[in-house]
Amino acid sequence: MANPVLTLDGVSFVLPNGRTLFSDLQHHFDARRTGLVGRNGVGKSVLARILAGQLAPSRGRCVRTGRVHALAQQIAPSADATVAGHAGLQGRLDALRRIEAGSSDPADFDAVGDRWDIRQRLRSALDRQGLAHVDIDAPAHTLSGGEAMRVALLGAWLSEADWLILDEPSNHLDRPQRQRLIDQLQDWPHGLLVVSHDRQLLDTMECIVELSSLGLASYGGNYGFYAEAKERERNGALQQLEQRKLERQREVQALREQGERMARRQARGHRSGKDANQARILLGRQKARSEESAGKLHQQQAATQQRLDQQVREAAQQVQHEAPIALHALPVVPANRRRVVLELARVELPFLTGATRHVHLSLSGQQRVGIVGPNGCGKSTLLKVMAGRLDPVAGVCRRAATSVCLDQRLANLAAAQTVLAQMQAANPTAAEGDLRMRLAQLDLDARKVTVPSASLSGGERLKAALALVLYADPPAQLLLLDEPGNHLDLPSTQALEAMLRSYQGALVVVSHDEVFLDKLGLTHRLLAEEEGWRLSPW
Repeated sequence: MANPVLTLDGVSFVLPNGRTLFSDLQHHFDARRTGLVGRNGVGKSVLARILAGQLAPSRGRCVRTGRVHALAQQIAPSADATVAGHAGLQGRLDALRRIEAGSSDPADFDAVGDRWDIRQRLRSALDRQGLAHVDIDAPAHTLSGGEAMRVALLGAWLSEADWLILDEPSNHLDRPQRQRLIDQLQDWPHGLLVVSHDRQLLDTMECIVELSSLGLASYGGNYGFYAEAKERERNGALQQLEQRKLERQREVQALREQGERMARRQARGHRSGKDANQARILLGRQKARSEESAGKLHQQQAATQQRLDQQVREAAQQVQHEAPIALHALPVVPANRRRVVLELARVELPFLTGATRHVHLSLSGQQRVGIVGPNGCGKSTLLKVMAGRLDPVAGVCRRAATSVCLDQRLANLAAAQTVLAQMQAANPTAAEGDLRMRLAQLDLDARKVTVPSASLSGGERLKAALALVLYADPPAQLLLLDEPGNHLDLPSTQALEAMLRSYQGALVVVSHDEVFLDKLGLTHRLLAEEEGWRLSPW
């Protein structure tokens, strides 16, 4: 389709608990590469699902032309899915197999369409993506997080849809794969909407649309242009608010002085009336006129006060009120620098076949290690063995300190339980008010912490899982974190960076975000190479 469009016409969405997530959204998305941005929990993923036709709005309508292919934020494969199924091509491949076996069912021919070479195209695409070792009929759960994302993206490219809607597509991807994603998005010939917090990716967009408490606002440029425009916009809104407040203060003072003058005139008139030799009826008329004038003045002043208050309220509505994000420093007693807190003695990791399946490593009290390497090299597997969630094939893993682990799939967060209940279980000695305050400083307010965690956004679930790890009692002396910056908006990422910089225990963190890693004050880099793992100073 030459000019695919997506149009929101008065779209609102109300959550099951009755809270309005957003209301009366009006916007027309054209074929430009567009990034959708906003704070965690504002409703970006919900809006993406409405645009894709996967979710109906509570009010209003979404008009779309052409076929839409959507990629969700959470791309964990289902237990029985194959690699082809994870790419969204299982139905078409199954229909092709039935036709090859003799089926004449029209539904099978409709499913295949004119794409008789889809099996070869998928195989070729996997090979080009460096996934030649992946069998299209293999269970998808054997893929690493990065490999699963790459396979899902392959399905998007092969869909030949008129619109791609991608929710956080750069999550889990290593640096080369992120660059490849950017190149592919720039070459995509049709409509494109990307929900992301990845500044590098957003800088390649042609238009940024922000979803906030004020609704949708469009900025005709990349992320750098948007950030500068937002700063000017916010400064202008703050200046306008201060100007309105100053005008109100001046006019209120003028009204007060006017009232005082009126009161003095009335007092003089009352005294003159007593002294003058006038008929009582004339004095009564003068008093009535004076009281009538005072009443009119009071009404005028009340109307003026209302007008001034309304101007201040309108100016305040143009200022986005975004609560600052904060993480508390952990009260960890620093371990002796020479004390070994984790040892992997000639360990062989499961699921791996290359040189990185072998690892021999020891970490001391305050070492801070960043694990880096390409997708599929075993970073997450190594972290799970360190945490005791996976057993090594051979060798021994010894932990000599209390440790907590945050994995990519947030296994420590129970979907059916509230965040507050899980926090109380993780830290039973803390007062409920203190736990609520810490969660509120992560922008998890009283409402969000008392609903099942499954109802939260991806970024909010990550914040909740981080809180369970970071605020556990007793505090851990060893933190094991796998891609902790995924799904987080910029203020939350900066708060996490600051907290981890001040952390006094041992730290092991897996991330593909070099900027994030550079902010953590790491001491060592554990790099996955073809020859195996190599530990070096950061």
